[in-house]
Amino acid sequence: MLKTELLGCTMKNPLIGASGTYGFGEEYAPFYDPAIIGGISSKGLTLNPRPGNTGQRVYETPSGIMNSIGLENPGVKHFIEVILPEMRKIDTVILANLGGHSVEDYLIAAEMLNEAEIDMIELNISCPNVASGGMAFGLHCQDAAAITAKVKEVSRHKIVVKLSPNGDNPAELAKACEAAGADGISLVNTFQAMAVDVNNRRAVFDNVYAGLSGPGIFPIALRMVRDVARAVKIPVVGMGGIQSADDVIAMIMVGAQAVEIGTMNLVDPHIVPRLIADLETYMKEENIGSFDEIRKII
Repeated sequence: MLKTELLGCTMKNPLIGASGTYGFGEEYAPFYDPAIIGGISSKGLTLNPRPGNTGQRVYETPSGIMNSIGLENPGVKHFIEVILPEMRKIDTVILANLGGHSVEDYLIAAEMLNEAEIDMIELNISCPNVASGGMAFGLHCQDAAAITAKVKEVSRHKIVVKLSPNGDNPAELAKACEAAGADGISLVNTFQAMAVDVNNRRAVFDNVYAGLSGPGIFPIALRMVRDVARAVKIPVVGMGGIQSADDVIAMIMVGAQAVEIGTMNLVDPHIVPRLIADLETYMKEENIGSFDEIRKII
């Protein structure tokens, strides 16, 4: 009833643990068997290990959180040799979330992942391009298409491009990535935001700006996912503030093939089994045999 197909992979349900909030899966083992989730998008990976940003990294907002983690991760080599064998023991679909700060970094890392037993790559193009003065790869259609095409050329894996909501119109970005060979699109990444410590008269984050996520962004994310799903023919993975089965269903109704659960994992570590149970109840009560019956009806 909940089975979902994504780029040739059969998922038990449409839920994917979003990158940066679900770790590598084992972090949720004390709460439930992570094999129940449809897929896991790994912690964001870069070619080389990164210590992440300095200073405060997380800040709570009235309806979500802001984060400035800075892609802290052990690097692709360590992921392939040490972490992935343990992840593969979890019976679920695995996406390797890949970022980079130069074209060369992306390409070397993507080639290394060719030897890895992953199901697909989620290409994070929100990373700042050091060769372009720190402007993110995914802000403009031309740049997004260029990095997509180059990674596709060297990778043997399916590529799902994760879009930023902070640049060009997401539908136009998605069409550019599709034309460049993307196999799928995921969105939205976090919204650029900031917080001020008025007592100390300074920005809360060392980098001043940070990424906003959580329930507060859901209505905007829903609109963007709908726009993108109508702009491209490739599968779309929706995310952004999902906290209930109704939110999951709404994302599917506007065109999402699957959905990622992010910030709410940190608020309620039992949210995934709850969502699965609530989705099963909804499908039975509404006499719906497959998500295909309701996908893209709005």
